[in-house]
Amino acid sequence: MKKIVFPGIAMIGVTYAFARFSYGLFLPDISNSLKLSEMQAGVPSSLAYIAYCLTLVFSSLLIDRAGAYNTIQISGFSAVIGTLCIALSQNLYMLSISTFIAGIGSGLSSPAFSKIAAVNLKPEERDKGNTWINTGTSFGLIISGPLALFFSNYWRLAYIFFAAISFIVILWNRRSIPKTDLQFKQSDLPIGRKNGWNISWKRSIHLFTAAFITGISSSIYWTFSRSFLKAEYDMSTMESMFFWILMGIAGILGGVAGNFIRQFGLATSYRGVLLVLLASICLITIPSTISIYCSALLFGISYIFITGVFIVWGVKLFVEAPFLGVSLSFLSLGIGQSFGSLTAGSIIDLASYAFGFLLFAGIGLCGLFVRTPTDTSSDS
Repeated sequence: MKKIVFPGIAMIGVTYAFARFSYGLFLPDISNSLKLSEMQAGVPSSLAYIAYCLTLVFSSLLIDRAGAYNTIQISGFSAVIGTLCIALSQNLYMLSISTFIAGIGSGLSSPAFSKIAAVNLKPEERDKGNTWINTGTSFGLIISGPLALFFSNYWRLAYIFFAAISFIVILWNRRSIPKTDLQFKQSDLPIGRKNGWNISWKRSIHLFTAAFITGISSSIYWTFSRSFLKAEYDMSTMESMFFWILMGIAGILGGVAGNFIRQFGLATSYRGVLLVLLASICLITIPSTISIYCSALLFGISYIFITGVFIVWGVKLFVEAPFLGVSLSFLSLGIGQSFGSLTAGSIIDLASYAFGFLLFAGIGLCGLFVRTPTDTSSDS
């Protein structure tokens, strides 16, 4: 399992943390260099989410035609090219194109690794393997945080370094990931699922709705949390970097999602962690050092955990094609994040940071009313 999980963690780290989420980390410095307003700063972030969504739409077809191994390679190269282009950006337009390219990889890597895990791991290892691979984002944040601290005035160099690491990760995956995609054995399918595509699309709507709402709520945090800390609380660069690193370290704990879901069920896991996520978004608005760092801690754990819930939920719905379940659930998450990121900057400009964060947390409460599976063995 380690031969797949470790390089998988690394690839998720570069395609998510470096290529997508690091934009929010370096946003204050990028905005100063390129003279961007809050509204303008939201555009590149939104385009990264749009690229993520568009890629997810076609990821299942690409995985089916080119194979999961080649899809993973493509995702890595998009991170390399995207981060290099961000480093070379001289204006909003070039920056927007660059973040779009960088966002492509994250839309390919998660579905591809769900396929790799499905065909190469034992059935009892798949949930655990998928959720640990998903923690790659957290490991990426832990690396990107110190880089932002030491290169706060040289963000272009940081992105060049991201590109170099991404290329090394491509080589690692090239050596470790199996090159042939096997098909599920009939004996691996649960009873009632052995007669082809017996999938309840009606029930899958609940998963997509939950992911969409979560995407909206979390988008403002990923894009504007560090800007919020510097603009409203006048936090130093070191303090805000510690906030980001803490968020990454905490996210590693989200890797226990697979075991937690197995013990308590999807429904309890989803609603419980959603409440923690929304609480973390509210906590950052309280002008207290303890509440701010608690916010980072809780957001890091809950975001990685809830995306792990969506992976397991999607895989169990689409047993015959687990990568399709992951693609569609993450597509819904990405659409929500794209919409949220695009509107968050405008709301902050028109009102305030605190109002925007509380509003997005309030929107997330709607997710509590989404129907969920009653247990991990449920078909829904």
